[in-house]
Amino acid sequence: MRALLALLALLMPQAAEAASCRDDQFEGKSFTLCEVQAGEELRLFGAGESGALGSFRAVDEALSAESKRLGFAMNAGMYHRDRSPVGLYIGEGAEAAPLVTRAGPGNFGLLPNGVFCWGGAVTGFAVIESNRFKADPPACRFASQSGPMLVIEGALHPRFLPDSDSENIRNGVGVPKDGGRAVFVMANDPLNFHQFARYFRDHLGLQDALYFDGSISRLYAPELGRHDGGFPMGPIVGTVVPKD
Repeated sequence: MRALLALLALLMPQAAEAASCRDDQFEGKSFTLCEVQAGEELRLFGAGESGALGSFRAVDEALSAESKRLGFAMNAGMYHRDRSPVGLYIGEGAEAAPLVTRAGPGNFGLLPNGVFCWGGAVTGFAVIESNRFKADPPACRFASQSGPMLVIEGALHPRFLPDSDSENIRNGVGVPKDGGRAVFVMANDPLNFHQFARYFRDHLGLQDALYFDGSISRLYAPELGRHDGGFPMGPIVGTVVPKD
């Protein structure tokens, strides 16, 4: 009987792995986070056949041709007016935009910035400071550059001020030292960079974290009934699961 039950379990369709999303609190601020484990199918989405996809709905519709759908998603980096990425963008192993390491205006140019990279020759997930990435670039299947770095090998970005009054809705991604998971975070309340970085390091215990964007930050988490709308986006990161 046990052998028969084991055989039936093998033959039955297995539930698709999906990002686990939940709401959280830290120092009086509200957050939503989605954890993706190494081995789940996580992709970066930019342009389709008709140009930049720009929305969670467009990505989901594009995936339907594969009989798949979005499990979770968020915006994944800064972009120009035509929605092309500001920094490094690698999709399916092909580089669509180059690495940028010079200082510049805005949050992207607040060095050090970094690269979120996974797949290919990379085991699990990695957030790598941009100059380190340039010196020894790993063969990523997907990569998105953004900035500033929030947490760098356990240290907060040196330019962040605890009492800064520059507060905004922000989103980003963090990884532990072993790279076994990626934690995507959306701040639901305005906060400064220092508090956002401490959420990753002190509350979640993550070794490295990268800022994606602010003010346009948006999240797609259907298990929480959340589908943020707004102006078209640039790069989007999300899990891919079989269509029900």
